[in-house]
Amino acid sequence: MNAGSDTAVTETAPVANRESQTDVVLNGIKDMIVAGELSAGSRLPIEKDLAARLKVSRGSLREGVRALCIMGVLETRQGDGTYVTSLDAGLLLAPMGFMVELQTPEHRSHLHAVRRVLEAESASRAALHISDQALVEAQAILDSVEPLLRESHQSEDFVEADIAFHRVIARSSRNAALAALIEALASRTARARVWMGLHSEGQERRAHEEHTAILGALRSHDPDRARLLMDFHLLKVEDFVHDDPSAPPAA
Repeated sequence: MNAGSDTAVTETAPVANRESQTDVVLNGIKDMIVAGELSAGSRLPIEKDLAARLKVSRGSLREGVRALCIMGVLETRQGDGTYVTSLDAGLLLAPMGFMVELQTPEHRSHLHAVRRVLEAESASRAALHISDQALVEAQAILDSVEPLLRESHQSEDFVEADIAFHRVIARSSRNAALAALIEALASRTARARVWMGLHSEGQERRAHEEHTAILGALRSHDPDRARLLMDFHLLKVEDFVHDDPSAPPAA
C-alpha cells in the first residue's frame, strides 16, 4: 500500500458533559443533606471551608447558595449564616407555581387536567382521614357561600371560598406533597374559574351543590364516592377551559 496515498482520519473524542460550578454546589449540598450530614435547621459550614470541600470558588458557592434559597432548600439569616430550611414539602414545591404561570394559553387546560387528577386522589384520601374539626371548617365555608349566591358580581369572592374549601380537603389528605402540589395549581387557575362563573349562567350555584355533595361523601368517609364527585366537579372546569379560547390564562 502506498503510504503517501493514505488519508489520515483524525477522530475528535466527544467532550464529556461537565457540570457547571453552580451545579457542583447544588449537587454537593444536596448530597450532604441526603447523606444526613446536613439536616433541617442545620447551619452550613463557613464559606471558605465549604468552597474548599466542593472545590469551587467562593463566587460559585454564593451563586449555588442563592439558587438553593430560591428553591426553598436554604435560607440566609442576616449576620448568622446560612441554614437548611425545614425542607417542608409546601416550601420545596412552592417554586412550581412560577412554572405554572409561564404556561402558554394552548397548554392551560393541561394544568386543569393535572389539578383534577391530584384533587380526585386528595378527596379520596381525605374521606379516610378527615377530622371532625375539618368537616366543621368545610361546612362553615359552604355556609358562607350561601349569601354570595343571592348577590350579583361576586365571582371573585366565590372563588376565594372555593379555594379555601379545596384547601381543607387537600390538607385532610394527610399527604403534604400532594397538598403542596394542589396549592400551587389551585390558586393559579382561579382566573379561569372566575371567567367560567361570569360566562356560564348558574355555574356558581351548580359548583356549590357539587361542593355540598363532596362534603357529604367526606362526612360518610366514602373514598370512592368522594373521588368520583371531585373528578366530575373539576372535569367541567377543565372542559370549559379547553373549549373556550377566550378564557383567561391560569394565573
